[in-house]
Formats: sequence, C-alpha cells, structure tokens
Amino acid sequence: MPLSRRGRGSRLAGSRAATSNLPAGRGALSISHAQLLTRRRHSSEQVPPESEPRADFRSGKWLQEPATGDARDSRQALRARMSSKHRICSQEEVVIPCAYDSDSESVDLELSNLETIKKGSSSIELTDLDIPDIPGLHCEPLSHSPRHLTQQDPLSEAIVEKLIQSIQKVFNGELKGELEKLKFLGDLSSLSQALPYDETAKSFIHSHIADIVHTLNVLVQEERPHSLSSSVRQEVFVTIADLSYQDVHLLLGSEDRAELFSLTIKSIITLPSVRTLTQIQEIMPNGTCNTECLYRQTFQAFSEMLQSLVVKDPHLENLDTIIKHLDPWLQSVKDHERERATASMAQILKCLSKHLNLKLPLRFQRLGHLVALMALLCGDPQEKVAEEAAEGIHSLLHITLRLKYITHDKKDQQNLKRALTKCREFLELHSSAAKCFYNCPFRIAQVFEGFLDSNELCQFIMTTFDTLKNLKHPCIQRSAGELLLTLAKNTESQFEKVPEIMGVICAQLSIISQPRVRQQIINTVSLFISRPKYTDIVLSFLLCHPVPYNRHLAEVWRMLAVELPSTTWILWRLLRKLQKCHNEPAQEKMAYVAVAATDALYEVFLGNRLRAATFRLFPQLLMTLLIQIHHSIGLTMSDVDIPSGLYTEQEVPSEVTPLCFAMQATKTLLLRTCCLQEFNIMEKNKGWALLGGKDGHLQGVFLLANALLERNRLLAQKVMYLLVPLLNRGNDKHKLTSAGFFVELLRSPVAKRLPSIYSVARFKDWLQDGNHLFRILGLRGLYNLVGHQEMREDIKSLLPYIVDSLRETDEKIVLSAIQILLQLVRTMDFTTLAAMTRTLFSLFGDVRSDVHHFSVTLFGAAIKSVKNPDKKSIENQVLDSLVPLLLYSQDENDAVAEESRRVLTICAQFLKWKLPQEVYSKDPWHIKPTEAGTICRFFVLQGEN
Repeated sequence: MPLSRRGRGSRLAGSRAATSNLPAGRGALSISHAQLLTRRRHSSEQVPPESEPRADFRSGKWLQEPATGDARDSRQALRARMSSKHRICSQEEVVIPCAYDSDSESVDLELSNLETIKKGSSSIELTDLDIPDIPGLHCEPLSHSPRHLTQQDPLSEAIVEKLIQSIQKVFNGELKGELEKLKFLGDLSSLSQALPYDETAKSFIHSHIADIVHTLNVLVQEERPHSLSSSVRQEVFVTIADLSYQDVHLLLGSEDRAELFSLTIKSIITLPSVRTLTQIQEIMPNGTCNTECLYRQTFQAFSEMLQSLVVKDPHLENLDTIIKHLDPWLQSVKDHERERATASMAQILKCLSKHLNLKLPLRFQRLGHLVALMALLCGDPQEKVAEEAAEGIHSLLHITLRLKYITHDKKDQQNLKRALTKCREFLELHSSAAKCFYNCPFRIAQVFEGFLDSNELCQFIMTTFDTLKNLKHPCIQRSAGELLLTLAKNTESQFEKVPEIMGVICAQLSIISQPRVRQQIINTVSLFISRPKYTDIVLSFLLCHPVPYNRHLAEVWRMLAVELPSTTWILWRLLRKLQKCHNEPAQEKMAYVAVAATDALYEVFLGNRLRAATFRLFPQLLMTLLIQIHHSIGLTMSDVDIPSGLYTEQEVPSEVTPLCFAMQATKTLLLRTCCLQEFNIMEKNKGWALLGGKDGHLQGVFLLANALLERNRLLAQKVMYLLVPLLNRGNDKHKLTSAGFFVELLRSPVAKRLPSIYSVARFKDWLQDGNHLFRILGLRGLYNLVGHQEMREDIKSLLPYIVDSLRETDEKIVLSAIQILLQLVRTMDFTTLAAMTRTLFSLFGDVRSDVHHFSVTLFGAAIKSVKNPDKKSIENQVLDSLVPLLLYSQDENDAVAEESRRVLTICAQFLKWKLPQEVYSKDPWHIKPTEAGTICRFFVLQGEN
C-alpha cells in the first residue's frame, strides 16, 4: 500500500521515532553538513523557481499534483498503522548535500576563487575572467546553501538495540506484505542515523552489508515489473540514499552491490510509461493511490538516490559508475526508458554543476563518451528526451570548463584559451545555452571539441561509432553522422582505409590506460571485423603480429564485442585461415599464419565473448585444432616461416613452440564449451602427453573421442557427421587425425545410419593402404562397427581382407583383426573359417605373447563354430593342433598355458574325446613324470583307434 514520499526530517522525527519509541529532549547531536542538507530536501520551505524553464521530468508540476481523495485517505490509514507522521507530496526543490567547504584537501571551483587554486598562479596568463559565464546556470556558494534544520536527538542504546533486533529478524526470516517491508526499511534508515556516534550500530551495519544488499535485492525483485501500486520501491531508494550519506554504499563495490545497482535502475527505468500506468489503474483500480503521483514521487526518490552517490565523490569515480549503469538505458530503443535515464543523468549533472567541491586529481574517465552520448540524445526524436539532454549537456559544459581550468597543462594553455574564447563567442550568440543545444548535436561538438584531449576525442568518436551500430532511430543515426563530420573533419575518408585505421588503433592501445577508452577502441575493431567486406582485412592485419600476442593485442582478441549474427561469421573466417594451411601440401616450414591463428583462437576462447559461435562451431574448431597439434609435433619456432621484420625488436621466443599454442587452444576450447569431464579424463589418463607425442598422437585422439562420446553424445555425433566429408581431404596428418577421431565415434548408435559407402567401403580402401596407420584405423573402425548388428552383413564382405591382416608383422594390426574375427566367427562360411584356422595355426608359438594368446582363443572359437556337415573336413586341422596345444599348456606364460588347456578341451569335445585329468594339471611335467606318461599313453591309444 503506497505512502507519499517521506521527508528526511519528518521521517526521523515521526515514523522512525514513533516506531522505535524514541525519547524526546536528548542532548544536541553533532550532525554533519551533509546530513543537514540531506534533510532540507524534504522541508516544506519554498525555493524560488529556476530562471530557466525545465523539462517536464523535473517540473514542479509533478509535486504540485495532489493524490485523489481515496488515495489520501488510504495513505492516512496506513500511516496511522505505521505510527508515521506527515509524508506529503509538496512542491520542493532538490538540494544536494556537499562536504564542508573548509576541507583543507578540497578544491573549491567557484568562479571567484579559481585564481587561488593552482600553485604559481601568478605566472599563468589564463584567469577566471577567461571562463565564460553560462546563461541560466550559476554556482551556489556552499557556505550559503544550508538552511535552518531541526536537529534530531541521538538514539539511545536501547533504541539502537531494538532496531538491530528488528532488522536481524528480517535477515533470519522473510518479509510478508507491504507493512513489514516498509517497517524494515524504516528501521534500517533510522539505524543509519546512529552510525556517526554509535559503534554498535556501525558494527552491525558494516558486518551485515551482504545481508542488507541481499534483502533489498529481494524487495526490489518482488515488486511488480509492469505496474506501480506500492511505495516499497520508493522507500528502497530513500533508504539507500540514507546509508550513502553515512558513507555506507550499497550500490558501489562488489559484484552483488553492482547487481543491486543495476536492479534498482532497471526497476524504475523499465516501468511502463506514465500513460500506460494510468491506463492500468483505470482498468484495474486498486483504490489505494494515485498512480501518477506515486510514480513521480518514486522517480524523484530514485533521482535523489543517484545524486547521493556523487555528493561525496570528490574524484568523480562514482559518477563513472553511474554512467556505466545508466549507459544502456540512455541508448534504449524504448522512448520512455530513454527519457527517464536522460532525466536522471541531467539531474546528476546539474547537482555537480551547482556544488562542485572536488579533490585532485580532477578528471572524468568518461567525459568524451558522456558528451557524445548526451549530444546524440539532444537530437532524439522524443522532445522530452532532447530537452533533458540539452539541460544535461548545459550543466556538463559548466563542469568541463572548470575541470579543464584546474587540470590544464601549461603547454596547452594557449589551446585552452583559444577554446575558451571560441566558447564565449558561441554562447554570446545564444541567450540560453541549453536551448542552443536542443536538437543541434553538432553545436555540442563545436563547443566541446577544444576542451577534449586526445583520449576524450577518441572516446567521443568511438561512442559515436557504437551509436551508429546500436541505436535504431534514424534521426539519432543522422546526429551521429553530424558529430563524426564535425570532429573528424578531414579524417572521415580514412574510415574506409581499414588497414590504416587498424594500425593507429593497435599503436595507441599500448599507451591508453583508461579501461573504457580501450573498450571503445576495441568496439571499433569489432565494428570493422563484423562487416563481411572488412573481416578478412582486419583478421589478416591482426595476425601479422608477433606471437604470443602482447597484452594489448590479446585484449583485442579477448574483448571482441560484436552482434550475435556476426560472431559465427568472424570465428569461421578466423578458423578458415588455419584450415587453409592444413589443406596445402606439406611444406618445409609451417606457415606463420597457422601459429598466429591458433594463438588468436586461444585468446578468443579465453575472452569468451564469442561463446555462442564457439558452441556452434565446436566440431570444426576441435578437429582443426587437433590437426594443428599433429602438424606441430616436434616443431620449434625456427621451423615456422616467420615473415621478415616481424621480430625486429625482440628475438623469436625460445620457450614457446607451435605445439604449445595448439595445445592451450584445445584445452581452453573444451573448458569454454562446458566439456569439463572430457578435459578431466584427458588429464587423468595423460591424454595431453599422448596427443602431443609422435608415437602416441592417435592414442590421444582415441582417448578424447571416447571421452566426448561417453560424456556428450550429442556433441560427438555432430563431430562425426562433420568428419564424413573431411576424411579424404588435406595431407596425411590431416587425414590420420580426422580418421582417428572418426573411427572411435562409430561406437555411437547413430553410426549405423551412415551409408556403407562412408564407412565399410572406406575401410576397405584403408585396409589396402600402404600406410600401416591407415590399416590400423580401418580395422579399429570395423571393430567399432561390428558392435551394431545391422552393420555385420556389410562387414562380412571384408572378411578376406581381415583374415589377410593376420599375416601382418605389426602386432596392433594382428590383434585388431583377431578382435573383429572373434565377433564374426559364428557367422563365417566354412571356406573362410578353414582358411582362418590354417593361418591361426601358424601363429601358435608366436613370440608376441598377446598374438599367441588370442590366436589360440580365436582358433577355439572357430572350432566351436564349425557346423556338423563340415566337421569331417576340418578334423585333420584339429588333430594337428592337439600336440602344439598340449605343449603350450605348459608355457611359462600363465595366460597362454591356461588358454591352451581351454582350447585343448574344445578340440577334445570336437573329437568326442575325454581327456585325462592330468592334462589340466598346472604342475610342470618334469617334476611329475607319471602324469606325463599317462597323457602320452592316452594320445597313443587315441591314435591307434
């Protein structure tokens, strides 16, 4: 249920005192100058109107409109329940508190005192008389600003403790309903007044900042985003301001505070327009308040909250933060949002212009950006936005003149004097500076141009470029064009000379320290690189720099900020630079662009600004980087074809290699695409060492492919489909890495959907390839495919090639062939089976223990698979195998001996023999000759039969 805006003095004397049962008549409390002026904002004392008319957002009409009778009665009822006193909607002027003008470290920028500021002022020709007075804007002497205010008695320890307990209950529970929320905010604000003298209150507040921020965050989030029917939002703004005046900043500093700041701004800026709010009330009346009046009170409280952040901001650092948070709303495509943001900024600038009391160093971090933005808003199609922006730029000019006077270098004195003269001549032509700026952005450029240094001019231009890209209103785009023409003059044609512009940007990055300026420059790079006709030009220029990139160029790659539709295009073009190197025949030296592009990809992944495109292009990125790893194995930077003159100022770094660039890019890609489990599998199994090794590269590829298939099947399937057309492209290293990854993914159920021409037919070619690695991959792929029942018929056509692989000298090939044949042995025709058993018989006794072992296993499986009609035909082979198997049952390799005994049993069953138990004895025959004799007699008798 809404209440009208509370006054500082009345609130503390009324609602806060009543709620806390504050005693009267305590000793006088020493209240700071800032606190006294804070309360003056809500006094009923009338202030003479401004000499110049103001825009509607700050018009006194807002506060003159009373609420309706029903709303007033409802608020009175709620005030009675809250034991609160008068919260009225009266006409008033916002008066901002300032620090003492007697502060020894402060700088008073009054026109009459400017001459005494700088040391050695007698030697400076420039005087305060050179600074023109701005029509309609006059500084208020700080010593005459305060008016009589009633001081409040200090809170007793009991009251402080009661307030703390009340607030603590909220931290431990939750707020249900408007009354509880308003009471909590009132208690918190009341407690803030005790901070200057009560250590308990101070300790409690500072130790519960996180809780306070969280609770306020919840309160704001619980407010309806599309309607205004409660004064909770307004009270949150006032409470934050109360604490700000006590140097407890809830909106500045940590990430959660910044989040609260963004949320409070969003909660008021994104409300529907006043007309819509009124229409909502007419459709769904709540009978509690006048929505329009409540909105104006809430917005005024919001503006005062923002102003409370800058009144104790001697270096204008907080102003930079406010600009940062208001920036997106100043550029909003919604008219009412842009109007509110502009009105808020105008009030902040007016506050500063009237009460400048700053400390050295005096410097705006965003002056060029702010001037450009406000200038563009002066040409806004919405009249109210343009009016507010004109008022704001009017105040900003007043601030800028005094800042430049204080901070100007003696070397630039003549330039500043010329700028001041030009400014005076311009202002003399117009009775009102604010009116001359309205709908005339280019005039702002004419006035401010002489006062902006090179960095600020850069900010101005970059902001204008950014505005051309972001703002949708055609008239604002035209205004941006006018600003560029006014400032750049003869340089506008250079915007088409992208390489030259890029050269200037890269050269300037190393000497610009202001983060915002750097980001604006990077935004310019982003703007160019996102245009298709410039993309390759910009990429080629950036790739022609030494690697590893210095921190400035690395920042460019990391901080690329482009529109979502362009991210995939940019990343794809960068990827193509690397892929083209892999498609060319092997050269004596690696192309430098391959190393540079790999390092660039690493920096892009690290910055994570192109995240959506990284996910979309993951299959291509992963395979290209794995291929680059294969190409980089064993190379140093001396094996790279480095362009002449690239490392003129430094030698080629010896500690880095092409392989380390490719490896770090691959690792970062996995981490940025949420493949953490795959990354950990590689770490635990020494996969990275395998991947970067000459002999273990394919094993590393297998490991990564299996990890991806197990942990992210959908992503693995995308990679598999990508690889189908790539397996026959590029050089041998390109093909081997692609094939290695492909064959491992064939374990996926999706593999059975692939036409055999892309799998079985390709493996047939690989089995006949002269490179033994391709034969290994062909067999490995067939083994993975044979797990799919649907694929076995196609694979059976390759049985002759697989059986021939048993004669290979490479152990991996023989073992792979055996593994496949074990899966197919039951379905073989007799001819193939007989040929296979003959080959296997030749492998009995092979010095390679695994080959010996598994050849015996396959022989046993083959014998078991012989059908009754064919048993007579293979009986002789079985008989021939008995003695070797009997001998190998005594092999020193236990696995071979055990398998030989098992297969010997299979052969006996085939022959319908019953072997004596001595055959299964594991004891050596030479220590038990009796058993050996029994076995020999058995075989002799069977032979006679």
